[in-house]
Amino acid sequence: MNDRVKPGSTKNAEPSKEDKPTSEEQGLFPLDSLGAAEQAAPEESVDVELLGYRAPVASEVAGITYRQLDYWARTGIVVPSVRGAVGSGSQRLYSFKDILVLKIVKRLLDTGVSLQNVRLAVDHLHQRGVKELSDVTLFSDGVGVYECTSGEEVVDLLRGGQGVFGIAVGGAMRELSGAVVGMQSFRVDLEDPEPSVEDELTARRKSKARVS
Repeated sequence: MNDRVKPGSTKNAEPSKEDKPTSEEQGLFPLDSLGAAEQAAPEESVDVELLGYRAPVASEVAGITYRQLDYWARTGIVVPSVRGAVGSGSQRLYSFKDILVLKIVKRLLDTGVSLQNVRLAVDHLHQRGVKELSDVTLFSDGVGVYECTSGEEVVDLLRGGQGVFGIAVGGAMRELSGAVVGMQSFRVDLEDPEPSVEDELTARRKSKARVS
């Protein structure tokens, strides 16, 4: 997922010498706890293919601010795949997978991964289906991002001295599945949500424009 290491590669790379955050609250799993986290899977009750979530829900569940969500959408880091904001009053709709990627982006940035490598990681994640992602573990040394899809690849990566923290994507999916329960969503195959009240950020921008 970066220039130094391809998915499943066992090439050596020097781990970052800087101290890395260790808080599990960031969604980062110490290496010795990855075994259990890897087994996590999304709840079957969540129909990830047919549900769309509005931007305020996506930002809340992903653990980011609306301003971050808006910036990432405008700069193409994570763009809503169900529906973009087109025309006055329309609202973006994010899929389950979009929100999952939002969570992963936040966690990678929190570990100090560069925005360039985060973009590469996002591009790679978008190439996989939701079910495929449940078997993926991302490792980061704070500089690069490495993907493993099997226990053998994890062992090879660690033997090469790479990988300080791991993000078990399946674990993040299970966490997200629980978080979206009860949140307002839309069956994109059955309904088109009516334009609703402007979000807070848009309202502030228009207010400033009127004042100036």
